[in-house]
Amino acid sequence: MSDHRYFPHTPEDVSDMLKACGAVSLDDLYSDVPEDLRLRNPYALPAEMSEKELRDYFDKLGDKNRRMVCFAGGGYYDHYTPAVVDAILSRSEFLTAYTPYQPEISQGTLQYIFEYQSMMCALTGMEISNASMYDGATATAEAMIMAVNSARKKRRVLVSATLNPAVAEVISTYARYHNVAVEVIPEHEGVTDRAEFEAMMGAGDIAGVIVGYPNYYGIVEPYDGWADVCHASKALFIMNCQASTLGVLRAPASLGADIVCGDAQSLGMPLNYGGPYLGYMCTTKALMRKLPGRIVGATTDRNGQRVFVLTLQAREQHIRREKATSNICSNQGLMALHTAVYLSLVGAKGLKEINDLGYGGLRYLADGLTATGRMHLKYPERPFINEALFVVDDPLTTDMVLKATAAEGILAGVKVDENEILVAVTEMQTKADMDRYVSIIKNIEL
Repeated sequence: MSDHRYFPHTPEDVSDMLKACGAVSLDDLYSDVPEDLRLRNPYALPAEMSEKELRDYFDKLGDKNRRMVCFAGGGYYDHYTPAVVDAILSRSEFLTAYTPYQPEISQGTLQYIFEYQSMMCALTGMEISNASMYDGATATAEAMIMAVNSARKKRRVLVSATLNPAVAEVISTYARYHNVAVEVIPEHEGVTDRAEFEAMMGAGDIAGVIVGYPNYYGIVEPYDGWADVCHASKALFIMNCQASTLGVLRAPASLGADIVCGDAQSLGMPLNYGGPYLGYMCTTKALMRKLPGRIVGATTDRNGQRVFVLTLQAREQHIRREKATSNICSNQGLMALHTAVYLSLVGAKGLKEINDLGYGGLRYLADGLTATGRMHLKYPERPFINEALFVVDDPLTTDMVLKATAAEGILAGVKVDENEILVAVTEMQTKADMDRYVSIIKNIEL
């Protein structure tokens, strides 16, 4: 054990553990692990270094990464993070209380959660927000469970074919283990088929309907009247929304949504190879007690000062397990703080400017790509904001586009199929980046 001087276990501790497990040695303990997966050599760690040497070492490692201009989206987007966000995130009054069980020593944590909830309610138009969830896909799956729990005997849920397929897969996984039947509403020319939706609702045994806003293709679908159809059948209308776009789109509450959920990554969170991100969930007061996770509220103490407390905790640690709505525990507290700081800095005007830049840039790029005669918008008449589906014209293929642009330091988009690619533009890509993208496509040798 001398090789691991920071491990607290003595040889006697290890021996007692092995006896309790019925194993003779550590090798015996790990005998179920295939031989080719077991580490047989020491970790390839360098010798100790000074701080300067260590920084230089990691700089060299970082130089091996290829820094690419990112036009990929598909649910996660390359947005700018103001430098002050990280500075505020590191302040001790926010970070010292990991879980806010003792309000008298957790006011910083409770306050930023309260502010986060308030901002998400303002963004969505909804009445209640929880203290955040792990990511947008699981938040949407939890929304499905809320719908089923609210409907009691109804166990069918409709999901639009234009919802992000990754989110739809997570919904299906949750549904399988909660005995929920998921059915897909077909799409027609890039949007959810309204006639099919109404026909499927006619069965009268639907607990909830889940749609994307904007949808997977970047299209802003017209959902006027959809909530009325759902409510007439006592079903919940659930909208999975890209958070940043709510700065300019109609608030989901004005469309009659019962639950609004999704990923808040687009609110300035770095892509970071897939996380951490943050799932948000907002709803109406009528559904508040069905909401998973925590809700922080404001009150006054005995001295009349404004303070913050945990108002509701629908978790199995605090109520009977069979009555709990979710096992959401520590939630993504740090990312909720990140979102609150970002929104407080950017504000409503800043969100509008960010969306204007995305839309203007994508329109400019679309015009340039169309002019090459090699790519064009699949649904040119449909409204979009910062993302759209492009068709790669034969004999060009999506793989050829991705390979040619990657060679020049550009991540061209998300492959949908052999001749379709999803392209996103944010405030991060310059006019020169878009011109270079167009030039690459124009000059691909067939």
